[in-house]
Amino acid sequence: MEPALAVRGFILGFTIAAAVGPISLLVMRRTIAEGWVVGLASGLGVATADGTYGAIAAFGLGAITQVLVDARPVLALCGGVFLLWLAWTTARAEPHDPASAPVRRGGLAGAYLSILGLTLTNPMTILSFGALFAGLGVAGNDPVGAALITIGVFLGSGAWWVVLTTVTSAFRTRVTTAWIRRINVASGLAIGTFAVVSIVSAVR
Repeated sequence: MEPALAVRGFILGFTIAAAVGPISLLVMRRTIAEGWVVGLASGLGVATADGTYGAIAAFGLGAITQVLVDARPVLALCGGVFLLWLAWTTARAEPHDPASAPVRRGGLAGAYLSILGLTLTNPMTILSFGALFAGLGVAGNDPVGAALITIGVFLGSGAWWVVLTTVTSAFRTRVTTAWIRRINVASGLAIGTFAVVSIVSAVR
């Protein structure tokens, strides 16, 4: 049963990561504009956040869960404001030839940490993991099972970002600067929409 839990965790992590949202758009845009390595570093930031919330839920750390849920309005507001800033900078970003992408400020660590922090501002993710893990019978009851399913979640989420960034990168050299401009504007508008929804949910 224990190896099976790791497989289930992998499937859950892959499925949850595959949900379309502002993070997916941002990772794809970074991959097109800055290359596969930057895109993958960003995706691994998401996988780390998924693994973190998955671990909290799997090991039944109720106190931490409650703190995060209680702080949801503040975190949603912070995340929404950050998304607004990202939307503005993304929409206004100057297009350039994908083959000569500029060096990112902060390097790969900056790409990783920025997405990690943004993903962690959504504490409701922990409730999803908690419900799923409880259904598997490992939430706080079996440390070994909890560890295996958490590892599975991280690997599953990471696998999705490898697939997404690899597929996106395959089309990168075919994208002209004109299309990058359109992608930047479209991504900025979409991310801005998600930002407004996050802020509205925080102030209600």
